[in-house]
Amino acid sequence: MKLAAFTKGNHAYVGALDDGELAVVDIPDMRTLFELGHPVAKEAEKRLTTKRFKFDEIKLTAPIFPKKIFHTAGNFREHAEEGDKADWGHAIKPWIVFFQNPDAVVGPDENIVYPQHLTKELDYELEFSVVMGKKGKFIPESEAMDYVGGYVIFNDITARDIQRREMDSDNFSFSKSIDTFCPLGPWIVTPDEVGDPYNLDMELRVNGEKRQKSNTGKMAVTLNQIISKFSPAGYSPGDILTTGTVSGVAAFSADKWAWYLKPGDVIEAEIEKIGILRNKVVSWKEAYGVAAPEFEGF
Repeated sequence: MKLAAFTKGNHAYVGALDDGELAVVDIPDMRTLFELGHPVAKEAEKRLTTKRFKFDEIKLTAPIFPKKIFHTAGNFREHAEEGDKADWGHAIKPWIVFFQNPDAVVGPDENIVYPQHLTKELDYELEFSVVMGKKGKFIPESEAMDYVGGYVIFNDITARDIQRREMDSDNFSFSKSIDTFCPLGPWIVTPDEVGDPYNLDMELRVNGEKRQKSNTGKMAVTLNQIISKFSPAGYSPGDILTTGTVSGVAAFSADKWAWYLKPGDVIEAEIEKIGILRNKVVSWKEAYGVAAPEFEGF
């Protein structure tokens, strides 16, 4: 099942995709649906109504606003290898984790605002992400997949110049948590529809140009291991757990200054069986009607 959040006028809805339309689920928001029962697809089926909308009648929003975002990194060896080749200066290893800012989440076709007074090196990172289906802590690897409620696409927008300075202290978070830096969507796909989570093609394009291309099967660790490893912090239903990005980021490319994001760029982050998350980068002035402050960095 594909579960979406959307608005129609001043009303917000949760819907299930059915035959090219959205059938309304009688629930106030997606977090509530995940909190009510697991597996979430069965809970949604019980609450389906006859009310339906066509896509040209509605606006998709972020499918869920999680309580926590567990951002893990270093789980695709190819990304670590491209970092080494680019002389990034900081090792990219498995088991990197930090909490990301849920208030920075934006949905499909919403704008990413370029804070030009803070960064000159805006980058993208396509990530395959898990939506936790139920609460849990200290989860054994053998039971970890029982906690998966769905999958979603996450685009980890990153200010690389800020990130490098943060990593000098062996920690980073702000560079990835600035307002609008967490695009999420276009919807949540339940495990029964995805099937094997280790054989999904991944591709990110900027203005139609392929930048990242990989497959979830290239993860150097398993979802079971990731879910279990960080479960002592405790998961809530609807929490997001990212799995790290793949090779092809701008910062590690042959011509990073040509590949860094700029206002006007359109990013399409696609994962097989999930969909396409599309967002446009806009300038500070386009977003807020005033020129950005003078560049001071961070």
